[in-house]
Parts: sequence; structure tokens; C-alpha cells
Amino acid sequence: MPRGWDPEHTYHNATLPPVRLVSHEVLYTHNDNISLDSTLSHLLVEWGQWIDHDVVLTPQSPSTAAFRTGADCTRTCSRDTPCFPIQIPLSDPRNGIQSCMPFFRSAPSCVGGLPSHHHREQLNAITSFVDASMVYGSSASLASTLRNHSSPLGSMALNTEHSDHELAYMPFLPRLQAHLDPCGPRNSTTPRAFERSRGQENITSCFQAGDSRANEHLGMIALHTIFLREHNRLVKELHLLNPHWSPDTLYQEVRKIIGAIHQILTWDHYLPRVLGESAMSHLMPPYEGYDPEVDPSIANVFAAAAFRFAHVTVQPVVTRLGPGYTTNSQHPPLPLHHSLFASWRVVQEGGIDPVLRGLLLSPAKLQTPGQMMVEELTERLFQAQGGMPLDLGALNLQRGRDHGLPGYGSWRRSCGLSVPNNTSELAEILSNFTLARKFQLLYGTPHNIDVWVGAISEPALPEGRVGPLLSCLLARQFRALRDGDRFWWEREGVFTSTQRRHLKGVSLSRIICDNSRITRVPSDPFSRTERPDDMLACSHPLISHLDLSAWKEPDTDPRCGPIPRIQSGYSLLCDSVILYQCHSGFKLLGSSSVSCDPNSQQWSPAPPKCQDINECEEQTSLCPQNLECLNIPGSFICSEPSSLSVVSIVTAVTVVTGGVAALLLIMFCYRRYFPKKEELVNAGCCQGKS
Repeated sequence: MPRGWDPEHTYHNATLPPVRLVSHEVLYTHNDNISLDSTLSHLLVEWGQWIDHDVVLTPQSPSTAAFRTGADCTRTCSRDTPCFPIQIPLSDPRNGIQSCMPFFRSAPSCVGGLPSHHHREQLNAITSFVDASMVYGSSASLASTLRNHSSPLGSMALNTEHSDHELAYMPFLPRLQAHLDPCGPRNSTTPRAFERSRGQENITSCFQAGDSRANEHLGMIALHTIFLREHNRLVKELHLLNPHWSPDTLYQEVRKIIGAIHQILTWDHYLPRVLGESAMSHLMPPYEGYDPEVDPSIANVFAAAAFRFAHVTVQPVVTRLGPGYTTNSQHPPLPLHHSLFASWRVVQEGGIDPVLRGLLLSPAKLQTPGQMMVEELTERLFQAQGGMPLDLGALNLQRGRDHGLPGYGSWRRSCGLSVPNNTSELAEILSNFTLARKFQLLYGTPHNIDVWVGAISEPALPEGRVGPLLSCLLARQFRALRDGDRFWWEREGVFTSTQRRHLKGVSLSRIICDNSRITRVPSDPFSRTERPDDMLACSHPLISHLDLSAWKEPDTDPRCGPIPRIQSGYSLLCDSVILYQCHSGFKLLGSSSVSCDPNSQQWSPAPPKCQDINECEEQTSLCPQNLECLNIPGSFICSEPSSLSVVSIVTAVTVVTGGVAALLLIMFCYRRYFPKKEELVNAGCCQGKS
């Protein structure tokens, strides 16, 4: 059972207070009563959630009804798994309007059967590694769905209905049958032109990405879009360097680069600002290589409490800015709750650039004991989506109890920190007697304080934004994610030394420049920029490009000479071995690999060849009965038996071989008939008339 399942059950001789009461007494902050961070930008806050979506997704129970009674969990105030409703205290302003907020328990893990101690454990539904899974997905099937399989470059699929001033959006998700558009406009004043322009009723305004939470708010959509575009930009660059690489090689190599970029930006740029340089150097020693004994999975306390610390640094307003970082009357600032699941605003209201400019110029909210969580999150969460608004602070506390997380003191002890036993000891740790007294009145003892609210209440360490407990829990997790990752970017053999040197200088500002219409950016996008004039032009030397020259394959081997390439095929050099694959519509004749023989100093065996597949002979029923199948290199066409009418040509086939699709493009001319079918194949273009 969760902690607090029975409201009368005591812990350390005291009952647990309702989480909504804790939220209202400790966390609640008026939107207009906040302090601004003097050194950090709001993009740093956004990056924290972005990385959170890379490493953890705790699925809720798939059932929305009580197992015992069948009651609807969104309507009942009775505790009956999976319903664990949040009670509204009598003193709460919402009392009389609602008696409780709905809450679903996290799904339990059944891996390995029921353990002897009968402790319930929760799941992580995505890869724990920092590997850009929110871009690519955490399963082979989703990764495949997100790709453009007809692309010869290994590109990601793009939105076919809308663009952002000719720059790409993510594809839309299919509409769930008979459901409203969950990411669409919520009021009748929204221009209907957007709805008409989309044209199809079987899609939503929700974007499809590698993570199911991509549409949560506008900042998250902006980062998803930027890295989708960056993938497609990088595959084009690598294709120019290595035109013999297959689409799958291009896709996988860029995916590896994007994963490395996320590791570098997180460990080298994000964590030092969160932990502080001193705590970072103490708790995160230099990388010494992969350790197979390290468990890189996500700790429950990290998922359900520690990495939720940034919720108290979120601004109540989403700032959107026009070119030059000026206020734009067409796209004014939005109350935070109007930006949640409002993907339609990106398409209809200026694209992602106004959102990105706002993140770059706006400071983060500063967390202080009297300014914890803005009312946009405690009183208006998802209000714009209809129904009663939720309270993010209460949800965080209830989730920790659902997962059975021990109290604040237990985690202090786990990290080797002093454990407070009374109000005065707690006040010394928090450097705030008023807050310590409030906790004592609510919880009865410091031992019962929920770990999340206790951890965020500690004063920040020098140059950091979290206290000692959060520094310990965050560093412990991120060190495990680094040392337990076989494909960590610094591990020998993952990248070459030259590639690592080039990756080290990666710049998030550069990525924004390369994938938006923004022309001026800060040299450090995680630091607060006071004025638009302090931004640098994208051409400035400090906004450095990622040099991909180290990814160019050599054209010769030092012992065996020129690398043998093949026509109508791809090749990939792995050490002194060359792997071969044919284009779609061709089959490989010979060995799929050759290697450099150190004795003869020749490639052995002989390189293979790619032979055109005659689909007309090898397959039947390719064409309608009244048309004749005609083989052409890499594909086929269907024609009239005696003559070829332009009208009758069916550019029929997308032939899929080895997961790569090749699309046949045919040039049409105005002449109605070709004298002979062979002319279509041999002429190459239309002759005589245009």
C-alpha cells in the first residue's frame, strides 16, 4: 500500500498530512510574487524536462476503474486501487467545489514474479540511458515509424501538411477514433482556417515523436522540432562526405552523434549549473571508462522525486518574442496553462521561433522558501483542457507516496548527511525557522516529510540551484548513467579521438541557428542574457559549427590501396573490412564483405556486383491484366501491350529491399506514343519534341 493509504496510519507516531494541504501551505506562490534567477535562462529549465523525458517514463495503471467496485477513478473519492484520489482539505479554497482530485497509481512491475518481501515496484517504460530516445523512440517499432523509409539519406519523417516558414514540423499523430483533438483549439474564437487547412479528419494537432509527452507544452515541442531538423540536416552533411553510405548507415551514425550531443550538453553544460562547480567536481569525478558493475537503470527516488526539482523554477508565463527579441502583438505572452497540450498554437501562431526566443531571453524563476511553485501549476494545471484543474505539487507528493518512497530523513542518511530529529535541527539545515516550524506542524516530525518537498526546501549550494540532498541524489543517478553506459560518447571505440575532440565543442546555440530562422543567439544559452543586444550573430566565431570532417571515410587503405566501391550499391568501411549492400531493386552477387589481406596487400575476395532484379520475371500479378510489366533498372513499369501511352504509365512501385525504399521518377513528354517500348528504357529523355 502507498504511504498514507490509510489516513489514520501513523509513521514515527504521527499521521501524514494530505498532500494538497502541504502544497497549499508550503508551495503555493502567486504568479506575480516571484523572483527571477540572476544567472540562468529558462532554456535550462526546459532542458531539465527534456532530459527527464529521455530517461524516465513511469506508466500509470492502464485501468481507469477501481478493481474492487468498478468505480470511475476520475469521479470517485474512495481509495480503491488503482484509484488513489487526492483529498481536498476543509480549509482549502476548492472545498465545496470538489472533494478530491483524481489520481491513478503507477502500474506495478511483474518482472521476475512476486518477490518474497512483497514490495511493489514500478516500471520505467523507456530507455534509461541519455540516448535521445525522445527523438528516436525506445523501441525498434517506434523508431521505424518515425523514419522516412523512402529517403535515400536515412531521414526522419516530416509533417506533410504544414511547415514552419518552409522548415519542417514533426508528423501529426492519427486521431483516436471518436475522440476530440487533444492538442487542438479549445475555444470558438480560434480561426477556423487552421482546421480547414488540415483537411483530414483522421489526424490530430498532436505531433508524433519518440516520446509520448512531446505535446505537453510549447517549449517541449520546440526542442523536439529542433532536433528532428538537426537529424535531417546532419544526414545530408554526412551524405555529402560519404555518398556510398546506405540510408541505414547515415541514420544510425547521426543517431549516435545526436545521442552524444545530449550527453555532452547535459554533463558539461547543464549539470554544473544545477549542482554547482564544487559539488560537480566532488560528486562527478572524471570519466574512467565503462564499468559493467554499475547499474544504469533509473532509481525510483530519482524518477518520483529528485528530478522533479525544476518544477519550482518554472515561470508562470510563456514568453514569445518576434525577430530582434521584441514583443510581438501577434504572438503575445501566454499564461502557462494556455500553453499545455496546445500544439495547434505552434502551427497557427508563428512556429517555434517565438517560443525559442522567449526561452533564450527569459530568466528562470528563482526558488526561495517563500516562493516555491507558481499558482499556474498548483491551481490551473490543465485547466485549459477542460474539467477541474490539477495541482502539480500535490501530484508529485502523491506519486512519491504511491511509490512508497521513505521520508526525507531516510534519504539524508543514505547520502551521509545529518538527519534532523526536531524543529531546531531542521531549521539549521533549511536555514529557515519559519519553514521548519511549518513542516513540524504539518508532519509532526521531520522524519515524515515527503522527500521531494524536503529536498527542494534546502538552500542551494554555492553556484548551484539545489541543496545537499538533491546534489547527492542527482549526481548519484547521473554518474550511474554515465559509467554504466556501454556507448558513452567518451568510451574508447565509440568515436575516434578526432571525432571526440570535435564533439567536445558542440553548441546548443549553433543547433538553434542551424535549424530555425533565428539569427542572433547567446554564446551560452543556459545563462541568462540581460538584453537582446547581448546576443551574438549566428556567424560569430563563438557559435561554433560541429566539424564533421572526422566522419569522412578514407578513400584508400594504407596497405591495400583504393577502397573498392560498387555500382548501384552501398559500402561501409569497418577497420580493414568493407561491407556491401545493394540499392533497392538490385541483388548482391558475390561476397557481402571483403577485407585487406596483410600478406598479399590486396582486397580479398573480389568485390561483389549488384545485379538488377527482373521483377517482371520473379514476381507475378505486378500489373493489371490489361497492362504489360516492363523491367527497368531498380524497378519496373506497367505499359499497354503494343504501345506505351503516357496516360497508361503507372509509376507503380515502391520496391522495398533491406528496409530501404526507392521511388522511381519518370519524366513525361507530350508525345502520346513511343514507337517501341525499348525507347523508354534506352532514350533517357524524350527526343524530337518537348
